[in-house]
Amino acid sequence: MTMASEFWLISAPGERTPVQTWETCKAKTNGLSLNYKFNLPELKVGTLDTLVGLSDDLGKLDVQVESIVRKVAGYFAEVLEEQKDKVLENLQVNGMDPALYLVKFNWDSAKYPIKQSLRNLSEIISKQVSQIDSDLKTKASAYNTIKANLQTLERRETGSLLTRNLNSLVKKEHFVLGSEYLQTLLVIVQKNNSQEWEQTYEKLTDMIVPSSTQMVTSDNEHCLYTVTLFRKVIDEFKHHAREKKFVVRDFVWDDNAIAASKEELTKLNQDKRKHFGPLVRWLRVNFGEVFIAWIHVKALRVFVESVLRYGLPVNFQAMILQPNKGKNRKLRDTLDSLYSYLDGQQSDEKGEHVDIPGVMMAQHEYFSYVYFNIKMNLLDR
Repeated sequence: MTMASEFWLISAPGERTPVQTWETCKAKTNGLSLNYKFNLPELKVGTLDTLVGLSDDLGKLDVQVESIVRKVAGYFAEVLEEQKDKVLENLQVNGMDPALYLVKFNWDSAKYPIKQSLRNLSEIISKQVSQIDSDLKTKASAYNTIKANLQTLERRETGSLLTRNLNSLVKKEHFVLGSEYLQTLLVIVQKNNSQEWEQTYEKLTDMIVPSSTQMVTSDNEHCLYTVTLFRKVIDEFKHHAREKKFVVRDFVWDDNAIAASKEELTKLNQDKRKHFGPLVRWLRVNFGEVFIAWIHVKALRVFVESVLRYGLPVNFQAMILQPNKGKNRKLRDTLDSLYSYLDGQQSDEKGEHVDIPGVMMAQHEYFSYVYFNIKMNLLDR
């Protein structure tokens, strides 16, 4: 099974028993889909009014929980960055692929006690996933801040000489230090103007130390030069340099500042590594938790809709169908034909359609049997 699989969660009323419904569906759809029983416990039904209201609320909860499932999965992929090939192997639910968890679904009574009312169960799930969503925002914000700061520093260590951090390019011996009158400047010169610089820099103003320029490094477009001159003519030098399109970078050698800059980069790298492990573990655990919650919402929905559709006593079979490739249309036609009699049961004496309480689907999504589509392409936006 792959994460990209599509599954149909359906239910149909028991012919005489749910087992017979299962056997009939399995036989009719042979070659069109892989079929699995979707096991539901004996849940508390409650009143019709409660079920009608719960049907709408569960629909909204379903959308909310699915969005959080996708958000956790998507952020997991973002955090793993260069290890994207390992994303799917980390998106596990109780140690198995999410699709396998779905087709092997068993209600988790420890998390969601079946003695609780359906309303209480939906509220338990809602609070649980809301807390996971809140925690994700907090953890993602902290990690993203570190990551963004690190990326900003790393960008300053690369790129054009016009903008990059020069600390790692220059050395102390490139500068005249401790002089009351002299200062060494760093100048960026376009490569095709480097000869002009070397021939004219001494003439840009008076009081430039002769033969003081030295090319420190270059990139594809620019060269980085030093030049030493008297402090009193710096402003004038900068003015004439601009006229020649020579760019003077603001830089003063400072042992403490350079050491601090290197320490900041090291510290941010350490902070990122420090947060990475616990964050990955949290994402791994809570992806499983929120996915489990999502499938339990699906279970609640198929139970509620089935009771509203088929009535009491509870007698229906819930099933997971995984359509075979290219067989979606044929499978749909087969199911429509198999359960067409249900439409007749849901018409009034004049043969007109009767609205079913709690079934709030758009017309094009309505089928005579209960149907929910579960798309497992969790990393698609």
